[in-house]
Amino acid sequence: MEENGILTQLQKRLTGRRPQLMDAAGQYAVLVPLVERAGALHILYEVRASDMRRQPGEVCFPGGRMDSGESPVWCALREAQEELGIAPHEVQVLGQMDFIAHRANFLMHPVLGYLDGAVLEHMELNPAEVGSAFLAPVDYLLSHPPQEYHYTLEPNTPEDFPYELIGIPRNYRWQKGGEEVPVYEFEGHTIWGLTGRITRHLLRHLSSSQ
Repeated sequence: MEENGILTQLQKRLTGRRPQLMDAAGQYAVLVPLVERAGALHILYEVRASDMRRQPGEVCFPGGRMDSGESPVWCALREAQEELGIAPHEVQVLGQMDFIAHRANFLMHPVLGYLDGAVLEHMELNPAEVGSAFLAPVDYLLSHPPQEYHYTLEPNTPEDFPYELIGIPRNYRWQKGGEEVPVYEFEGHTIWGLTGRITRHLLRHLSSSQ
């Protein structure tokens, strides 16, 4: 009877639950803003403030860590308002793109949104987080593919790793990982890292839609 009770509790806990990344250190969301200017579609990017502790001066999308119980869409909209002064009602949410399971054990949720060009006229950049913002034409990015780089991730076990206890030799062939790094260049800006991967993913969707 006690065992059945445990199984029932486990079933209740898992029923209707949305699976997450196991042991995730956190979840993040970014808004990927599309803007139409002069009849052409653009992507809006930020440049992080130069005095930020992490990744100063890098190109990114507005976003941040999701609060407890917060959806990726609402997090992305909240962060866009905090960083760019764009109110949630000014964003037409087009949908969620594929998420990224990062090697640092967190999930990144890109949310695709559309902004009317007039919204840019009253953007208010938060100087504590944003140094500047710029638009990159979709047609330019499509016609100038990124440079593609790859680096290898190799396991580095500590000296006291219990090989004997597990029953594997010390020369055990751990499976290596890797990371693709697309690098876009546009008018003095370099778009790379997660922002580059999300950009490439979006451009593939746009290219297949034409």
